[in-house]
Amino acid sequence: MYLSRFLSIHALWVTVSSVMQPYPLVWGHYDLCKTQIYTEEGKVWDYMACQPESTDMTKYLKVKLDPPDITCGDPPETFCAMGNPYMCNNECDASTPELAHPPELMFDFEGRHPSTFWQSATWKEYPKPLQVNITLSWSKTIELTDNIVITFESGRPDQMILEKSLDYGRTWQPYQYYATDCLDAFHMDPKSVKDLSQHTVLEIICTEEYSTGYTTNSKIIHFEIKDRFAFFAGPRLRNMASLYGQLDTTKKLRDFFTVTDLRIRLLRPAVGEIFVDELHLARYFYAISDIKVRGRCKCNLHATVCVYDNSKLTCECEHNTTGPDCGKCKKNYQGRPWSPGSYLPIPKGTANTCIPSISSIGTNVCDNELLHCQNGGTCHNNVRCLCPAAYTGILCEKLRCEEAGSCGSDSGQDAPPHGSPALLLLTTLLGTASPLVF
Repeated sequence: MYLSRFLSIHALWVTVSSVMQPYPLVWGHYDLCKTQIYTEEGKVWDYMACQPESTDMTKYLKVKLDPPDITCGDPPETFCAMGNPYMCNNECDASTPELAHPPELMFDFEGRHPSTFWQSATWKEYPKPLQVNITLSWSKTIELTDNIVITFESGRPDQMILEKSLDYGRTWQPYQYYATDCLDAFHMDPKSVKDLSQHTVLEIICTEEYSTGYTTNSKIIHFEIKDRFAFFAGPRLRNMASLYGQLDTTKKLRDFFTVTDLRIRLLRPAVGEIFVDELHLARYFYAISDIKVRGRCKCNLHATVCVYDNSKLTCECEHNTTGPDCGKCKKNYQGRPWSPGSYLPIPKGTANTCIPSISSIGTNVCDNELLHCQNGGTCHNNVRCLCPAAYTGILCEKLRCEEAGSCGSDSGQDAPPHGSPALLLLTTLLGTASPLVF
């Protein structure tokens, strides 16, 4: 008998929970901008911070090479195989598809068998430096969520700089330096991300661990995003609430993981020995088979969707915001200054919704979403709220006694009690049930 009563009450709670449309169970995803809830005033929208899902951002970038004619194959030339640098009968020919290595092969999705890759011209003009800038542009602010991974088909370069821009390529700043000898190349002591801490996480370092030449498993270069996240979220990134709290309150940290453009500066190819072999300059070149950049559109916590249309990424803004990054309030919704959403408090954050301007109220006083009549008022033709006798105001938001200065215990018009709608509804549902005895 007791079990059946318990199951009945459990079923009631499940029903209440489904009616309430709860927030996501996993903290920190921020994958809803609003949800409908039930209150004493009826069904209303509850707004929360939100952001798009993380995705592969290489699908949306544009790539530019400098110098523009640095790709091999025009005119055709031969180069030496990586496995045997003295076998120099491989050919690069831009006019023959199977022998061409254009820049788009850094981002294709054909798999690794056989691998395809972009390749530069060889170092035939030595001792003039063989240097290449590879610029990746999104024409949109994005937030990085995973390691940047560059896979070389050639040996990894002896010297390289990864740079970022926050202003669409007008100015650049270093992200990380890479070299076989950091002190010689950049006058910096070598470090790895493991040498950093929460307090030094924004330090720009030079690392030697990704710059070896012709050795086994030496093709990949990382820029470690997750290792930096781990200083706040723990080694397995389980405490995302802590990370989001830091991102919310520390603008420099948030900006560190935010870019509009990335630039890979290849400064010296893999040599593999102290001296360049001037008799076999076809050994030296750059070749990249894959670049991975994972992130999300920056929408200032005002959107969950970022659309790609006409070669352009744009946030589908909520919270009455607008702009490519949801960076301003919509017309007639400038009742307070625009503000980005906040990750805090966990788990739903704060939407910081743009509210109607005073001048806009009158043409559309109420509707079924943002301008919901309060305190039991009803919306009449989107023109005015019909308020209960005790309330007044454009949205029935004020007690009449407040305007008269007569609110108090003797007036009978005290403000309604605030409580958990779910708890009130559950109490009502359980009111007719017999008490449980354990």
